[in-house]
Amino acid sequence: MDEDYYSYTLKCFKFWAPFYDLVDIVISGIRDKVADVTSAKKESKILDVCTGTGKQAFAFGKYGYDVIGIDLSENMLKVANKKNRYENVRFEVADVTDIPFERNYFDVSCISFALHDMPLDIKRKVLEEAVRVTKPKGNVIIVDYALPKNKISRYLCYHFVKLYESKYYPGFIRSDLEDLTEKYKLELLKRHSVMLGCVRILKYKKL
Repeated sequence: MDEDYYSYTLKCFKFWAPFYDLVDIVISGIRDKVADVTSAKKESKILDVCTGTGKQAFAFGKYGYDVIGIDLSENMLKVANKKNRYENVRFEVADVTDIPFERNYFDVSCISFALHDMPLDIKRKVLEEAVRVTKPKGNVIIVDYALPKNKISRYLCYHFVKLYESKYYPGFIRSDLEDLTEKYKLELLKRHSVMLGCVRILKYKKL
């Protein structure tokens, strides 16, 4: 267990929890896009990994999916529970490196705007767990920051996001996320670039 990561993350999101949704406004339109890209059957079970204040879980909930959002931060989940108006959405405190569900339990696992907040060893564990709890032929959805191709846009995007993101963001954005997923039995089905190339949505099928 990376104690520095855990203590840093809990402290960080305890601070952000009361007004995190204000920051999330910038990417709020992406939440529905992710739910649309998922295109799973209505009765599907979906795990929202690192759900935070539940914005992505609620977007899935509107589609009628059976959604469970998990997060390490009780402070973030308190906000999520206060805003929850969906009977098909619930939240649990959990360590996402050791997801408390059996193998092949969910039709879809989604990791939305979370991997950039993790050191490499934690990212690997989270991806491994997300794949483990997803059914064969089910989907793993990864949503996170990217950089535009244009040099000026890349510079502006990087330095703007760096202003408010965690200390792990610079290392994440310099790495190749698709290379990181190669070791898992996943087939990339779709790659969407949104927000002028500053965000990517990757949809995988578990083989």
